[in-house]
Amino acid sequence: MNGLHLIGDLSNCRCDPLRLLNGAGFKDKCINMVQAAGLTVMDATFKQFDESGFTGTVVLAESHLAIHTWPENNGLTLDVYVCNYSADNSIKAHKLFDAIIEYFQPAEIAKHEIDRGEHILVEPLNDSTGFYVKASCQIGEWHTKYQKLSIFDTPQYGKIFRLDDFNMTSEREEFIYHENLIHPAMTILDAPKNVLIIGGGDGGSAEEALKHPSVEQVTMVEIDKDVIEIAKEYFQVVHNGAFDDPRLRVVIENGMQFVHKTQEKFDLIALDLNDPIGPAAALYSTDFFQQCRKLLKPEGLVTLHIGSPTAHPSRVAEISQRLKQVFRIVRPYTMYIPLYGALWALAVCSDKLDPKAFTPEEIDSRIKSRKLQHLQFYNGEAHLGVFALPNYVRKLIV
Repeated sequence: MNGLHLIGDLSNCRCDPLRLLNGAGFKDKCINMVQAAGLTVMDATFKQFDESGFTGTVVLAESHLAIHTWPENNGLTLDVYVCNYSADNSIKAHKLFDAIIEYFQPAEIAKHEIDRGEHILVEPLNDSTGFYVKASCQIGEWHTKYQKLSIFDTPQYGKIFRLDDFNMTSEREEFIYHENLIHPAMTILDAPKNVLIIGGGDGGSAEEALKHPSVEQVTMVEIDKDVIEIAKEYFQVVHNGAFDDPRLRVVIENGMQFVHKTQEKFDLIALDLNDPIGPAAALYSTDFFQQCRKLLKPEGLVTLHIGSPTAHPSRVAEISQRLKQVFRIVRPYTMYIPLYGALWALAVCSDKLDPKAFTPEEIDSRIKSRKLQHLQFYNGEAHLGVFALPNYVRKLIV
């Protein structure tokens, strides 16, 4: 059974000593703490020992809490367990545990956190198919103004970042998406200086763009500042310190509003976005693509992901057609992204530059002259390969 078990030995409590003696008085306090944490009380029993401490148990709909005080040692033991089968109650358990610690004010805390069972992260691709990733534990969950954020540790991919229960990025395979979103466009530019990234709060796309030595500024426009803060803390291997680079400017704003009001011109606009559903759909509209085009320098390019040709062929076809209404050159390209569980399609769009016009030797020469480091996917042959489309994908984008 999936669950979280928190066990604590609390010593040298600095609270009023009577708090370790008065079980009846703590019972109501404890029930209030449980309810404040968002957990559900089913029953509570507290046993007072003569001239000593007390033992208490609270039966929760989610499982249980147990406490035993040792006034003679000025301490207590604490046990909180919650089941995470139908919903993740980990944050609630931590909130309750911390509230009890605050009440007794121990100077020393020996805390053990044990994940019971395993997490199966189901990732739907469409209404009839999907895949799963097995996680060893959940590291955290946050609810922001815009979305639910969660992080899991997995044997296969290391830490995974999920938004609204969809996989976004991971420690071990993020390079496949980020390198392909950035380098096929930036490498064909002679000396890209100004880059705009809409979304991309994990910092992976910015880190790849900043590898190009001619870059003077990368502007990241991310609507949810909490994505950035969580990425800074937990996904150093994805952004590799990009947030500390003085060339990176972070703007917390809606991407649509930014492109409508800015007067800047960009060599590359990379749309590092969620799937085109819900609020994100407007960022895949013809109007938005037209606004992006107005912000490009004469040889500027736009890159974005357009979905899975196998899971969402109609989406790939529709977005491709919208792009062709705006840009003279639209080049979809594909690669398999393990964390997304499918063949994935991206696109490079421009009015002047065609990424297919460059040979592998030209791409490798530019990589070498720019001293692009730590490329795990991208090279001259890979550049040529991703633009080699299977026939069924060609039919989607015609």
